[in-house]
Amino acid sequence: MLTILDKYILKRYLVTFLGMLLLFVPIGIMANLAEKIGKIIDNEAPLSEVIVFYGNFTLVIGNLLLPIFLFLSIIFFTSKLASNTEIVAILSSGVSYWRFLRPYMIGAALVAILIFFMGMFIVPNASIGFNEFEYKYFKKGKQNRQTTNIFTQLNENDFIYVSSFDPDRQIGYNFTYEHFGEGEQLKWKIAAQNIRWVEKDSLYRLTSYTKRKVKDGYELLETKRKLDTVFSFQINDLTPVSYVADTKNLFELNEFIEDQKRKGASNINTYVLVKYKRWALPIAAFVLTIIAVAVSSVKRRGGMGVNLAFGIGVAFIYIFFDKVFGTMAEQSGFSPLLAVILPNVIFGVLGIYLLQKAKR
Repeated sequence: MLTILDKYILKRYLVTFLGMLLLFVPIGIMANLAEKIGKIIDNEAPLSEVIVFYGNFTLVIGNLLLPIFLFLSIIFFTSKLASNTEIVAILSSGVSYWRFLRPYMIGAALVAILIFFMGMFIVPNASIGFNEFEYKYFKKGKQNRQTTNIFTQLNENDFIYVSSFDPDRQIGYNFTYEHFGEGEQLKWKIAAQNIRWVEKDSLYRLTSYTKRKVKDGYELLETKRKLDTVFSFQINDLTPVSYVADTKNLFELNEFIEDQKRKGASNINTYVLVKYKRWALPIAAFVLTIIAVAVSSVKRRGGMGVNLAFGIGVAFIYIFFDKVFGTMAEQSGFSPLLAVILPNVIFGVLGIYLLQKAKR
């Protein structure tokens, strides 16, 4: 049951957090618009698409920064409590420091639930329109997917490869399709100079087609200048867009990762990292809450300004650690799970140390 103290702190917690969102989200939109307005005008982006984009922008970027907004808002209002000696009065009345911390953790739990549901179910849908607009108007000419040396395992027995893929023309070059039987013995292999998806006929067109079939120790060779056929895979399955994991909700992402693992996708760590980061963001709300309370609950010379400066510094260091470990997981063999856990563990230990120091 919430006491008067809990309600008082929790109200200040949530109101300040909401005020921080209403203050910084419009600033973020205006800053992005000022940077991109030239490209929007040059590419003649329709006003309706621009409005939808910035709605998606608010959800995608806002969700990533929610723990940081939470962190700064706690420092702001707790520093005011400390400067007004309200915290001293609360602790002097017999309330322990851990009891004083309880409404903060309740607030962190509420924000963590918000972050969880947004990250798992709302933001993925917004990410589709956000990324499509980015590549259509802001990143014209830039590849949004891997286009060279693409290897895909369709199932336990079938493997395909193309040396390069043109997503605009939906054509892959130097295509091979290998089928293995029991004992990993090659049964047949298809090779073609290129493979093109013919949308109007819903089929694939192979150029300079060759099929080698092994049977009873003999090799049968079939060649054609051109062959129209069907396959069980989709042309875009050769290489999904780079942001595909960001566009899938919790259940879709789990299925997608399992499917990519089965296919032997080379960039599987990127997808797994997205999954773990969604789980880590709610935890970050608790970690940053502890640090913020520990830093700002002590009255300091210099007041709120010193606390906010420290808070902004910690926020930038936290983002830096997150980016460094994330890049290591994407571009090397570093574990995506460790890449997500380590920043929270490091800052969690820092939070406990600062909390013990603040108690004294």
